[in-house]
Amino acid sequence: MKKNRRTFLRTAAVSMAAPGLVRAATGQSARPNSFPEPVFGGPSSEIPVLKDKTGLKIQSIETFVHGNLGFTRVTTDDGSEGWGQVSNYDPDISATILHRKIARYGLGRDPADLEDIVDRAIEGNYKYPWSFVCRSTTGLETAVWDLLGKRQGKSVCELLGGKPRMLPVYGSSMSRTITPAQEAERVARLRSEKGFNAFKIRVGKAAGRDQDQWPGRTEEIIPAVRKAVGDDVALLADANSCYTPPKAIEVGRLLEQYGYIHYEEPCPFWELEWTAQVSSVLDIPVAGGEQDNDLAQWRRMIGMHAVDITQPDICYIGGALRALRVARMAQGRGLPCVPHSANRSLVLVFTLHVFGAIPNAGRHVEYTIEEDTWTRDIYEPALQVVDGKVQIPEGPGWGVRINREWLSKAEHQKSEV
Repeated sequence: MKKNRRTFLRTAAVSMAAPGLVRAATGQSARPNSFPEPVFGGPSSEIPVLKDKTGLKIQSIETFVHGNLGFTRVTTDDGSEGWGQVSNYDPDISATILHRKIARYGLGRDPADLEDIVDRAIEGNYKYPWSFVCRSTTGLETAVWDLLGKRQGKSVCELLGGKPRMLPVYGSSMSRTITPAQEAERVARLRSEKGFNAFKIRVGKAAGRDQDQWPGRTEEIIPAVRKAVGDDVALLADANSCYTPPKAIEVGRLLEQYGYIHYEEPCPFWELEWTAQVSSVLDIPVAGGEQDNDLAQWRRMIGMHAVDITQPDICYIGGALRALRVARMAQGRGLPCVPHSANRSLVLVFTLHVFGAIPNAGRHVEYTIEEDTWTRDIYEPALQVVDGKVQIPEGPGWGVRINREWLSKAEHQKSEV
């Protein structure tokens, strides 16, 4: 069964291919007795906008931090500008690191040198791996993409070879405090109101050491949600690093019984061998990788087939280019890529653009169903779910404008040439 499922996943990855960035043949395996592919020198040769110099220089890099959010602005010597975002949560730390440790690699450089800027920012901070260096680099990287798109009059999706369009999304629950009955009622209602045809629920307890959020919740919520939405809705489950392999397999079997199609992070994400063990046994596709920002670790993860569905987070990994490298690695092994986007900050905008350009994109984009006040009205136009789909913003760059009132409340820092 596992072999058949992996064959299906490779076939699905090819059948879902869209015009886009990655063109490597699927099913390709590493040559024996050879060094692994390098994790630098990624896909820029296939991105026209990064081939030719703009003749401009990055003059300044700014951060605007308020609450859980940190936006960035890059300005060149001719006054062109682009907006991006450091990773959510503790953005004040990311902003400090951006100015102290990352900005030096971008200031004075041509924006078209983006890939080299990112690689040198990561490598130049090799003594400080990995999380906050990557979270900070994202702020610079995503702002440059916006700037390049505006100069070309194209969306980032188009710069990467894709086309803005409506993409199907799955309604992603972030709650473990909700009861199974409440969750079942909520997803059934949202299916009717928004047209979602896929949902993700939470099982177990985050990093829970085999414990449930409360006794019996997982065993109750899995069938309850299936009963509420019927058999024609795709259901996914996220364990957030909860289980040891035996318990992960036990829960996976229950998910299989009720027709779930995606089992996310069943084991602690750093225990790759545990996840690989679970993946090798279950028929339900195992997903993971949102926390991982080391590209060499990604190569190992994909090489051992620890997961069946790859989930790089653009804000955690260091930006769109590094996420695209993961997508290319995954495609080389016939695996789909579904970038992680667990809130409605700019990470969702970034994800829509990248998802619309990679040929091995999965079935749905993640779209939270939680009403987080901290992401409300932070940019416009706002993203709307219509018949279970969301439009990739069509304007130049990321296609959205940051709310100026929000910016007026933020703490501002600036690095400049």
